[in-house]
Amino acid sequence: MFTGIVEEIGVVKAIDRNLQSIRLALLAKRVLEELEVGDSISINGVCTTATALIEEGFTVDLSPETARVTSLGGLKVGDPINLERAMRIMDRIGGHLVSGHVEGVGVIRERKQEENAILLTIEAPSDILKYCIQKGSIAIDGVSLTINHLTDRGMSVSIIPHTAKVTTLGLKAIGSPVNLESDLIGKYVERLLNSEVRNKISGG
Repeated sequence: MFTGIVEEIGVVKAIDRNLQSIRLALLAKRVLEELEVGDSISINGVCTTATALIEEGFTVDLSPETARVTSLGGLKVGDPINLERAMRIMDRIGGHLVSGHVEGVGVIRERKQEENAILLTIEAPSDILKYCIQKGSIAIDGVSLTINHLTDRGMSVSIIPHTAKVTTLGLKAIGSPVNLESDLIGKYVERLLNSEVRNKISGG
């Protein structure tokens, strides 16, 4: 589990592709503190497992499924990435609860400056939008953000100067893909409501 508060921007050092998986070698600094093989780490909002520690970094393996359904399969050597270690029980939750299980990929359709903030308009799949509400939470490339405006095709979010500086969102251009994870609460509420409906239909 993560909080959506990115700890640092890392860099893709090397990519080893084969038929079974993709191995990423990543350069990092802050997240290496206390990092051990087997630990969970969020890369652009995707929960991965550290498979080895290397000089000034670590490696992770991506399954074919992860490469298909997230933007990680399109990473190139030199690309910047958002990194966050798994939260600890006693940590403050500065963002919101983020599982790291990306639900789909959105696309930045508009980027404009709005006073001191960058306003991003993101086109998103309908099966993600159904769990989104205006002023609710959304994880975009692992960054916990508030939805400013919601439509039937996407959403807009504001990127404050600090977030633009310490995450990759400040570097994203129009047409860039982004990993999306909706708020966990909405999915649990839907599950509970559907269970109640099924119980009533079955006479339970």
